[in-house]
Parts: sequence; C-alpha cells; structure tokens
Amino acid sequence: MPLSASTPSPLGLVHSVESCGTVDGPGVRFVLFLSGCSLRCRYCHNPDTSFVRRGKERSAEDVLEEISRYAAFMKAAGGGVTISGGDPLFQPHFTRAILRGCKEQGLHTCIDTSGHLGVNVDDAMLADIDLVLLDIKAWNPEVYQSLVKQPLQPTLDFAERLAAAGKPVWLRYVLVPGITDNPADVEKLARYAAGLGNVQRVDVLPFHQIGRYKWEELGLDYTLADVEPPEQALTDSIRSIFRANGFADCTY
Repeated sequence: MPLSASTPSPLGLVHSVESCGTVDGPGVRFVLFLSGCSLRCRYCHNPDTSFVRRGKERSAEDVLEEISRYAAFMKAAGGGVTISGGDPLFQPHFTRAILRGCKEQGLHTCIDTSGHLGVNVDDAMLADIDLVLLDIKAWNPEVYQSLVKQPLQPTLDFAERLAAAGKPVWLRYVLVPGITDNPADVEKLARYAAGLGNVQRVDVLPFHQIGRYKWEELGLDYTLADVEPPEQALTDSIRSIFRANGFADCTY
C-alpha cells in the first residue's frame, strides 16, 4: 500500500504491535508501539521503549500492509488503529505516514501521547487524527518536572490546540501515592479538563509495579521501588473529583 508512486515510504523504529487491543481507544484496535520518548517518567512501565531506542526498523508501507489484514475486522468491531510507544510524536514523519495510510483505508485513528512534542503535529497530521489519548502526568508544574524531567507547559499548549480544533480527547492520569494524589491539584486538573470542552473521558490509572523488572534488566535507577499501589479508597476519592467536574459517564 504505497503512500505515493514517487515518495519513498518513511522508515521508523517499531518496538512491537498488538493486533487485538481493547484498552487504547474504542473497539478492537491494532496498537503500534513506537520506540522513543522525550519524557523520563519515574513510573514508566515501558522503559524499553522510552529510555532506550530499541526497535525494528520498518517502512510505513510495510506496517500499513500489516494493518490492512485486520482492517475489515476492526471496522466491524468499531475499532481502528492506535499509535503508542514510547511516544508517537517522537517519530513524527513516520507517525504522519501511518495516520495518512490508515485514513486511506477508512480506519479510525488514535495517538497515545504525553503531548510534550505536540509542536511536531502539523495541520495535515492533526486532520488525520480522530482521537487523542492525552497523558497529563501531574498538574503542579514542579511536581511534573520532578516526575518526568520535562516542563508541563508544552502539554497544556497541545491540549488547548486540540480543544480549539475540536479533537476528541481521552485524558489519562496515573495516580501515584505521595506524588500525584494531592486533591487540590487534581481538582484544578479536573476543572481545566472540563473547561477544554473536548475531553470525553478521564481514566484514572492506579500506579503499579508491573514494569519494575524492565528497569532492573536495563540497569536503570528505579526510584519508586518502595511506593505501593494506591488503596482503593484513594483511587475512588480521586475519581470522584473528576466525576464532580462532569465526567460522570466515564469508564475507569
């Protein structure tokens, strides 16, 4: 499925694929995990994609051919394609080509991103995105910086651009005890999300230790080894803040 008769198919580093994903957007989805990320999240459960640019070099044409095998099934199942990682905006040219090819196949498209590299999204790419899973790691700028080693503002700039364009957003928020559980900060984030007008859903994701072994295998310093997952009462209280700000119909 060539992008153009005269333009070479862009190359990208693909970490892995999931052909029947059910949690990264609506319906049954083909999830493409790309290598590379501009953030250094202390709780990252995929440091093999974020910290080390591991992956197999593939052409967009090759990936789109693989996607085409599932296209009819995904359409029937109300799904589509989600580009995740890492962060798909770390490889904008490759991501742009995949999105364009998916739209040519009539597929619903989604990107899972922190928004930190939102400046890499030009108008043509934005037009080919149907949904954004936007990960806002923390509301307090100092907490955000200490958590991911990058500033918060680029993410908010991207969120506001998505709102201005009317692009649907599902907001994702990882609840880390002692770091992102401040009710006042969560309240401010919930009000901000409600004010954008395009946030359809909020997923509060309890912190877990599932990816810890990857840090150890890569020889990376994992600073949250002593942090326990949040108790259910804490998770419920944080979710209630989002519900009180108009996200009552969300599925968590």
